[in-house]
Amino acid sequence: MSTSLSQMLDRTFGHPRGLLGRFGGLAMAHGNAATELRVVELASIESGETVLVVGPGPGVGLRAAAESAGRAIGVDPSPEMLARARRRCGDQVELRRGTADSTGEPDESVDVVLTVNNVQLWEDRAAGFAELLRVLRPGGRLLLSSHEKWLPVSRHELADEAAAAGFTDLQTWTWDPPGFGASLAAQLRAIKPRT
Repeated sequence: MSTSLSQMLDRTFGHPRGLLGRFGGLAMAHGNAATELRVVELASIESGETVLVVGPGPGVGLRAAAESAGRAIGVDPSPEMLARARRRCGDQVELRRGTADSTGEPDESVDVVLTVNNVQLWEDRAAGFAELLRVLRPGGRLLLSSHEKWLPVSRHELADEAAAAGFTDLQTWTWDPPGFGASLAAQLRAIKPRT
């Protein structure tokens, strides 16, 4: 991929900013909405639980998670996306700059981690999985979804990476989101061991 195309994609979807970032935010809100709502549904969030959404983008899934959770937190490296998520979610969520490998959360402070169409942007997946395992309480769960065609490895290899970080009870499957032109989603569920 050429450097200029790579930079344009990063400004649009990776670390959205400027006009391209605004376009990327609109595209994410529309294109990812069904998958984000599906992942929130699969998480079966209970009222007293704390949910961390990694890469909430414009906040569609974050807002849905906040409706069930006791506390909802979103971390995103893009100030543009944090501003969009703030407009969508208001004061019912906590938002800050962060990434999968640097969430800013204390050890064992969250019950559920959700991430949609974000893992392909992680600079270091091993560090990301290690960080998410660290912040989850024992028995906590990770639900991850990504366009299968954009994954840097197969969904089974991704599950192996999560297992190498210490996650257990891994399940992976594909889901075909509704809508014209929707891309097949690779999804993963993993648990932090209780002991």
